[in-house]
Amino acid sequence: MLRITELRLPLDHGEHALRPAVLSRLGIADGALRSCTVFRRAWDARKKAAIQLVYTVDCSIDDEAAVLARHAGDPHVRPAPDTRYRYVGHAPADFFAAERPRPVVIGFGPCGIFAALVLAQMGLRPIVLERGKEVRERTKDTWGLWRQGRLHPESNVQFGEGGAGTFSDGKLWSQISDPRHLTRKVLTEFVKAGAPEEILFVAKPHIGTFRLVGMVEKMRADITALGGEIRFQQHVTDLHIEDGQVRGLTLASGEQLRADHVVLALGHSARDTFAMLQRRGVALQAKPFSVGFRIEHPQGVIDRARFGPNAGNPILGAADYKLVHHAGNGRAVYSFCMCPGGTVVAATSETERVVTNGMSQYSRNERNANAGIVVGIDPQDYRQDGLREGPVNPLDGVVFQRFWESRAYQLGAGGYRAPGQLVGDFLRRQRSTVLGGVEPSYKPGVTLTDLAQPGNESLPTYVLDAIREALPAFEKQIRGFSMPDAVLTGVETRTSSPLRIPRGRDHQSLNVRGLYPAGEGAGYAGGIMSAGVDGIEVAESLGRALLGVQATA
Repeated sequence: MLRITELRLPLDHGEHALRPAVLSRLGIADGALRSCTVFRRAWDARKKAAIQLVYTVDCSIDDEAAVLARHAGDPHVRPAPDTRYRYVGHAPADFFAAERPRPVVIGFGPCGIFAALVLAQMGLRPIVLERGKEVRERTKDTWGLWRQGRLHPESNVQFGEGGAGTFSDGKLWSQISDPRHLTRKVLTEFVKAGAPEEILFVAKPHIGTFRLVGMVEKMRADITALGGEIRFQQHVTDLHIEDGQVRGLTLASGEQLRADHVVLALGHSARDTFAMLQRRGVALQAKPFSVGFRIEHPQGVIDRARFGPNAGNPILGAADYKLVHHAGNGRAVYSFCMCPGGTVVAATSETERVVTNGMSQYSRNERNANAGIVVGIDPQDYRQDGLREGPVNPLDGVVFQRFWESRAYQLGAGGYRAPGQLVGDFLRRQRSTVLGGVEPSYKPGVTLTDLAQPGNESLPTYVLDAIREALPAFEKQIRGFSMPDAVLTGVETRTSSPLRIPRGRDHQSLNVRGLYPAGEGAGYAGGIMSAGVDGIEVAESLGRALLGVQATA
C-alpha cells in the first residue's frame, strides 16, 4: 500500500475528481490503480475565496516498488504505515482459576473505558468502579441542574458513565505524538460502537453529546460480553497499601475489594479522591492549569471570518478557531475547547459553586459559537502557604479553584446561575445591565454583572488584565471577535487537573506498585482522544505485568 499526502483539490471539486488526481500525481495509467481510500481530508482556508481540500490517500497499485522508486525524492509519496493494533498478550482461559485478583479500573470516562476495553480484549476481565450513574440516568440528572438548578453531586457533567467528555463537543483529534497509531484504535472502536465512519478520515472529527450516549452504552456492553464487570455508584474512599504495593480498596458502602493492580482513571474533578491519595502517601505534584471565561458569538460571525464567501459550505461545517496571545504581564491567553454551534453548560460537581464548560451536538447547529478564553497559571500563583519557594501542596490548586467557583456562585446570585458580562462593557470596565444581540446559552441562566468589580473580582486581576488585552488582539485574527455584544460567562476553572500523579515508564505510581495513574485526573491527558490513548497504554503496561510479558522499545 502506498500513501499520498498533500493532494489538493478545490473545495467544490466533482464527485469523481479524486481518482484522476491520484493518477496524475503518481503518473500511472488508470488500470494500474487497483483501489484508493481516503485516510484523511482536511481543508486549507488561508485564501477564503479559494479554499482547498487537502487529502491523504492510501492506494493499492501495480508495481508499487517501481512507482516509489520514481518518487524517491518526494516526501508526499511513501509506503503507507501499518496502523493495525496489536495486543501485548492474551490471558489463557484458566488465568483467574487460582483466585488471582482481577484488575480494577476506577472511573469510566474515556480513559477508563479504553483501559477496561483493552484489558477485556486481552482476557483480563477488569472490574470497573464508577462513582456516578449509568449514562442515561446521569443525563437526566445533568439536565436537572440545567433546567431546574438541582445539582446531584455524584451524577453531573463530571461524574458518571462516559466522564466529562460525554457533555462536550466530542472532539476526536489530538496533538499528541502517536507513533503507534493508537488514535486509530480509538477511532475504530468508536465506529464499531456506532460513530459515523467519517470520523476515520475527516481532519477534525467530532461526535457530539447525543451520539456519545449510545456509543458509551455499546462499549460497556462489549466490555461486559468479554468478561468485564462494570459497577455504578461505587465511590472508592480508600486504598489499601502494604509495603509500597496496592492490595485493595474500600468503597463508600464499606465493601472491601482485593486488588493488586488498580488503574486510577479519575477525571480532573475527583477532589475527594485526590485528598485520600495524599493521606495515603501516594506521590502527587502540583501542576499548571488555566482559568478564564466562556465567550459566545453568533456562529455566523465566526463562519464569515474564517471562510469568507464559503461560509455555510456543508463540507466545512461550522467554523472553529484556535487563538493565542502573549500578554504584557507575561501571561499566555488562549482559546480552549472551542465548540462551534454549541452551548455553554453548567459543569459544577460541588454545591454552591459555578463552573462553565462548552458542549455541541453532532449537527453543531445552535446559534452561538463558544470557547473558553483562559489564562495559564502555575503552582506559585495558587500556593496557599504564603512562601515564595519550595514545593507547593498538590491540593492547593483545588483550594484555588473552589474559591473562584464559590465567588462565581455569589456573583451569579445563587441557583447555579453564572455571572456574565458583555465584551464591550468588560473592555470599558463597566457593569453590564442589559443584553445586546447575543443571547447567552448557559442554563440555569446568566446574571449580568461586572466580572472585574474591584474587591469582588470574578478571577485574579492578572487573569482579568490579560484577557482584557487579548480580546482586541484576537479581533485582528477574527473580525468580530471583540464585538461589544459578545458575552463572557464565568468561570472556567477546570481546564485540566490541578495536580499530577507521577508515574514511571511502566505507568505505575512512583511509590506505590500496582497503582496506575491515568488520563486527565492524573495529569496525562487533555480531551477524549489523548485520554483514550493513555487508557490503552496503561492497560498494556498492566497487561504486561499480569501476563509476564516484557516491554518492547
